[in-house]
Amino acid sequence: MRVPVVVMRGGTSKAVFINFEDMPTDRLLWDEFLLDIMGSPDHRQIDGLGGANSLTSKAAIIKKSELEEIDIEYTFSQISIENQLVDFKGNCGNISSAVGPYAIEQGLVPAIEPITTVRIFNTNTQKVIIAEVEVENGQVKTEGMCAIPGVPGTGSPIYLSFTNAEGAVTGKLFPTGNSIDVIQSPKGPINVSIIDVANPLVFVNAKDVGLTGTELPHEITQKKLTELENIRSIAAEMCQFSSKEDATKKSPAVPKMTIIAPPMDYIDVTGVERKASDMDCTIRMMSMQKPHQALAITGAICTTAGAFLKDSILSDIVKVNQEVVRLGHPAGIMETKVELIAGSISAIKVVRTARMILEGYAFTKKNYEFTSKLA
Repeated sequence: MRVPVVVMRGGTSKAVFINFEDMPTDRLLWDEFLLDIMGSPDHRQIDGLGGANSLTSKAAIIKKSELEEIDIEYTFSQISIENQLVDFKGNCGNISSAVGPYAIEQGLVPAIEPITTVRIFNTNTQKVIIAEVEVENGQVKTEGMCAIPGVPGTGSPIYLSFTNAEGAVTGKLFPTGNSIDVIQSPKGPINVSIIDVANPLVFVNAKDVGLTGTELPHEITQKKLTELENIRSIAAEMCQFSSKEDATKKSPAVPKMTIIAPPMDYIDVTGVERKASDMDCTIRMMSMQKPHQALAITGAICTTAGAFLKDSILSDIVKVNQEVVRLGHPAGIMETKVELIAGSISAIKVVRTARMILEGYAFTKKNYEFTSKLA
């Protein structure tokens, strides 16, 4: 069967975008359908649209909303590459940046020049994201001078504001009720902070896990990844996502393992020297048990919020005295901007770029009953 799809890059990720009406009528078939589309499970995803990398094995399901003051309802899914699993627990901030452009180009939101504001309700986290998209001659503008680390070239800026993002998945700022927890790892006790803002992250101090915090993805060994996944699995159990024994299979995407360290000089993946004076911390994230090549937007949002909290492990590492937080990741430095009202965070804003890559049909291997009559 053929299914209308759009492939879009959003920030440093890529996803297959599907209109809600073109999804299987039976919600219980969504997992099987998305695995079919992406070619999973298969480490090459040779028989589908997946790119054999967690950053490109994603899908966005888009629906024109009937909710008050909401334009678009957006459901994110992380499709496992090697397992029969689709994870709907959290959101992807990078892919969120492509939702506005998709909605405008597909006629779900009217194009208003020069800026079209799209109010997005993320169904995974039950949170609102506001996207500001540049429009020119009735179409989404893609050319511009905005550059983001991890993406070649430049594009038109897309501003995303994450509002009231606390407790996005667990319903709590601190899922365990503690700002710091002690995890008993095979190498002894390790302090962690589990914070849920935009997505739940489990933060560890780089030095506590034998790292500097400046490592590039290829420098983190499989042995170290196994150690980090052990810590993350225990944190997943503490968040009540799954047992620690089943976390890798049943909750691989959240909480996201995040290694934090003070500002330090390092050479990024493009060979550019990054100076400690240009950042407020160094950060290294894991994505589906592998090192993230850049930085997840939800990770940047959560880290930014965490920097303003007291008594977490970020308190002694990330020193911020301004509304802009600078995060040094493997591909460069990402900046977030905090909007404060009466000393409290009302929104955190980031800038991304996005681009439509392909529009056409994907052919499934199995037959499904669709809501739409287009298939």
